[in-house]
Amino acid sequence: MAKVYSVGQVNSYIKNMFQQDFVLNRIGIRGEVSNCKYHTSGHIYFSLKDAEGTIACVMFASARKGLAFRLLDGQQVVVQGSVSVYERDGRYQVYAKEIRLDGAGLLYEKYLALKQELEEMGMFAAEYKQPIPQYVRRLGVVTAPTGAAVRDIINISTRRNPWIQIILYPAQVQGQGAAESVAAGIHALDELGVDVMIVGRGGGSIEDLWAFNEEMVARAIFECRTPVISAVGHETDTTIADFVADLRAPTPSAAAELAVADVRELLAGLEEMKLRLTREMEYRIQEFRRKTEQYQMRLTHASPEQKLLAHRQHLMELEDKLQYRMDAVVRGKQHQLGIYIEKLRGLSPLEKLAQGFSCVTDGDGKRVYSVHQVKKNDPVQIYVSDGWIEARVLSAEESVSDYDRQDFAGNAMNGFTDREEFHE
Repeated sequence: MAKVYSVGQVNSYIKNMFQQDFVLNRIGIRGEVSNCKYHTSGHIYFSLKDAEGTIACVMFASARKGLAFRLLDGQQVVVQGSVSVYERDGRYQVYAKEIRLDGAGLLYEKYLALKQELEEMGMFAAEYKQPIPQYVRRLGVVTAPTGAAVRDIINISTRRNPWIQIILYPAQVQGQGAAESVAAGIHALDELGVDVMIVGRGGGSIEDLWAFNEEMVARAIFECRTPVISAVGHETDTTIADFVADLRAPTPSAAAELAVADVRELLAGLEEMKLRLTREMEYRIQEFRRKTEQYQMRLTHASPEQKLLAHRQHLMELEDKLQYRMDAVVRGKQHQLGIYIEKLRGLSPLEKLAQGFSCVTDGDGKRVYSVHQVKKNDPVQIYVSDGWIEARVLSAEESVSDYDRQDFAGNAMNGFTDREEFHE
């Protein structure tokens, strides 16, 4: 009876056979990627297929550092590695150590490698980007002399600014020597001194656009003193020149719009600015005129002449008030003086004399107030309003009561006293 082996022994034996095969330990396989899965552990599981079959593949996380792109379904790749058996499942698979894109993929890998290199050198840094002039008079264009790209640039540029000067460097943009031709055009227009430069071409495959992925063209753009707008291919196409240029345009037509200012918009903007400036000037003039009038009024009010006039007017008013008050005081004093005069007149001896009263003095010239001051036959002098009378006392009798005194005084006040009899 033949010897019987376990499943594990058979799988182990087959694995040893794979490991001993020199071809399977170092093999390159071309195919299309399918069922690609990135595991959380970092391993990549996928299959390679072609029209005749499918083979399982795995790339461990330790080998992924050599993968320059993200592996996706549908990519044509070349896998370098070894073929061995996974003993647990009893199936063989490819253990990938290196994966590169096939065909156009090789160019893409080269593109990624150069992009990373130039980026590390700082050629994509924002601080090296030059601003695009707002108003351009001389536009330099590096592209093929025929084709839609140059026609679009010329048509749009002249439509936006009929006075624009376009200087075309007819460069080869595809095929052998294209990179050298584009670089030479950039250097030539830079030396000529244009205001801004458009470098580009129409769309195409990665092979068609490859001249703009060459390091020679990238360095020419980076070293150019003139601001450069890159306009290569369609909006979805991205080249090394786009990263190095001062500005990327999605298409040549868009590059012309970015480079050349629209004269109609400029004129409309100038007209609008003119109107705004006129309105602002009128407003400012009115404002300054109003302020000038205010200052003039304030200056007039604050002028020395005006102040003198105001003080003079005030002094005149004070003078009128003073004169009025002085007149009032004088009138009051005059009235008071009249009262005093009347009082004095009433107290004046002469006035009393003029009213019929008299003043009597004795022989010694002393006034006689009482009958006790004289006696019979004493000489007396009687003073009246117009002179005096010499007389002698016939008798001197004292009144016996207040009634007699009042009667005597009343008779004297009424002029009943006969001066001649009284003084005889």
